[in-house]
Amino acid sequence: MRIVIIGVGEVGFHVAKALSQEDFDITVIDNDPENCRRASEHLDVIVVQGNGASPKNLIEANVDKADYVFALTRVDEVNLIASQQARQLGANKVIARLRNQQYSDANSIIKPEKFGIDLVIHPEKEACSEIVRLVEHPYAIKVMDFEGGRLKMIGIRISLHNQIVGRSVKELCDDSKELKFGIVSVIRRNKTIVPWGDFIFEPNDRAYFIIKTKHLEKLLNILDISNQISKRIMIFGGEKIGYSIAELLQKEKSVRLVDNRREKSEQIAAKLTDTMVINADGTDLEFLKSENIKDVDSFIAVTHDEKANILSGILAHQLGAKQTITHINTTEYLPLLQDLGIGSVVSKNMATVNKIIRKIYSDKTETDLIAFEEMDIDIIELQPEAGSKVTQKPLKDIDFPKDSIVGVINHHGNLSIARGDSIITEEDTVLIFSKTKAIQKIRILFGL
Repeated sequence: MRIVIIGVGEVGFHVAKALSQEDFDITVIDNDPENCRRASEHLDVIVVQGNGASPKNLIEANVDKADYVFALTRVDEVNLIASQQARQLGANKVIARLRNQQYSDANSIIKPEKFGIDLVIHPEKEACSEIVRLVEHPYAIKVMDFEGGRLKMIGIRISLHNQIVGRSVKELCDDSKELKFGIVSVIRRNKTIVPWGDFIFEPNDRAYFIIKTKHLEKLLNILDISNQISKRIMIFGGEKIGYSIAELLQKEKSVRLVDNRREKSEQIAAKLTDTMVINADGTDLEFLKSENIKDVDSFIAVTHDEKANILSGILAHQLGAKQTITHINTTEYLPLLQDLGIGSVVSKNMATVNKIIRKIYSDKTETDLIAFEEMDIDIIELQPEAGSKVTQKPLKDIDFPKDSIVGVINHHGNLSIARGDSIITEEDTVLIFSKTKAIQKIRILFGL
């Protein structure tokens, strides 16, 4: 598969990084010498330095032979023009990152499809959706839906007093035989572990569970976690993400939006009539105390300044906010901040990367994939070939790579959490959680 990526900043770099581990022919275009140098030194890609909207550079990148072109620069207009040029030169499919959400409005004068774009991704919209999911599950550090919402992956930080500390995965599952769930990944001291039966939980582990959505409450009971509803919300930052979150939540929850720009605060207050808008600095310790931050259920830091977000998130967490959600732009910070235990960390860049990766793999009928920068793990969906090794024995008797685990089996729409005695058939699709290095071995087992 041939892929051309226009713009190799944070988003483009991580898309290329995820895809370069596959057998793809990838070319990247960027006019920033530093971005080009980074890509050349760290990725197995062809680098073209120059304007990604230039026909000359697109021709040099062989865009006419591309199965996919991703227009991922920070400038919407460049992405629109580059997409149009790529389509006219013969690219098969075009995906564009557009920050201005008005382009996707039904009444928009400029229609992305007129520029040959097959899929538009709005980074702020993706981050907003992720944050709202976290507000709905305030006990979690990560929430993701699968199978149309019938399955959930929930990330939980294990506290010192949690009853599963000191117990193994096998003990936990044996004591809960009436409830089927999977433990698909654990992050301990910034290292990702795929836990098998003898794995023993420790305080501060970040454990990721997969379970049918209808059974989530039972899992929380087993983990001794209270599923409290977030009612009091404080948002720091009135830009696109903060504004959108307030707009979505203000009818059902008590929402305060804090912004340190007076004119911006006045504009927001005029539009969000059900939100209390406060002109103040969310990194001001005395202000947070005066606003009784200890009584806030969810504190959300989403300004353009990631340093201010990190600082305010730390302060809110230390002052007693029940849930803190911090937005960052620098994806390399994700695992480090998660390891600090200050709450959930969200990146619009990684949300965009994951949507692109999921799209490209879902277009390949045999495989669906999500890559998590903070978890060092991939989620793949495979269907075995008839007679493949994985269909011959129960899972416990198959030599799966230690860095992988089968999570869910889908048999004609009927979902089941995988266990050692589960048997996979050629009619099943299987959700697998694995480190990248183990994926090829898994595909061999599936006859792919």
